[in-house]
Amino acid sequence: MDARPIGIFDSGVGGMTVYSEMIKELPNENILYLGDTKNFPYGSKSKENIIRISNKCAQFLVKQDIKMLVIACGTATSQALESLKENFEIPIVGIIQPTVESIKKERKKEKLTIGVMATEGTIRSGAWEKQIKEALPEAKVINQACPLLAPMAEEGWTKNQVAKEAIREYMKVFEEKELDQLILGCTHYPLFQEIMEEELKQQVEIINTGTRIASYLKNYLEENYLRNDAKRSLPNKIFLTDIEENFIKVAKNISKDLQIEQTIEKVTIEG
Repeated sequence: MDARPIGIFDSGVGGMTVYSEMIKELPNENILYLGDTKNFPYGSKSKENIIRISNKCAQFLVKQDIKMLVIACGTATSQALESLKENFEIPIVGIIQPTVESIKKERKKEKLTIGVMATEGTIRSGAWEKQIKEALPEAKVINQACPLLAPMAEEGWTKNQVAKEAIREYMKVFEEKELDQLILGCTHYPLFQEIMEEELKQQVEIINTGTRIASYLKNYLEENYLRNDAKRSLPNKIFLTDIEENFIKVAKNISKDLQIEQTIEKVTIEG
């Protein structure tokens, strides 16, 4: 048994889609969430800058005596995961590996056509396509960068007409492609899932990475004797590098049962 908390970070509110799934799947675990709202967005930043910022976020959480680190950001996963693994001794997981592993395990046919929607930085890195191809060599991958969606999610613009127009434009690349699955490769994107389902003109499984990560963590903690068998002993905390009212409103919509007003604390990350 290990009662130490799990650390999780993202550039903003998107990682709350992962956080909320972790709360459901891991009810006994203590969880610390860091939203790097001061440096949002990550998607348009250089790889060097993303690595630097991600190391700062990781260092802050490691100082809180966490037992494991979750990178709940597609951009940081695609460009900073290896750097973090080299710099910190605790187990670290991003959003790509658990998702790809689950797709491989659950696939119903060999030749899948998989769409990936993600930030510009993530698509530019080729990380999703590389790992999908390694696990499923016969798969066809169709990438789509969606630079407007994460900023819109931070503003709470996830169900209005502007969101519908943006989603419609981004999803044109998938028309007549006979998709089997659509990966939401940025953790902000599940906030647009209702609109995406309306826009898809075919039966497609939309993959929310948060559910895949939470399931992966449950198994990982069990297999590595890191599970907390006792009831949660500490209040889950949300740290923000800059307090944003929109974060609070959007986060409450993601996890209506979380009393996040009582858990938010502004912090400065240094490294």
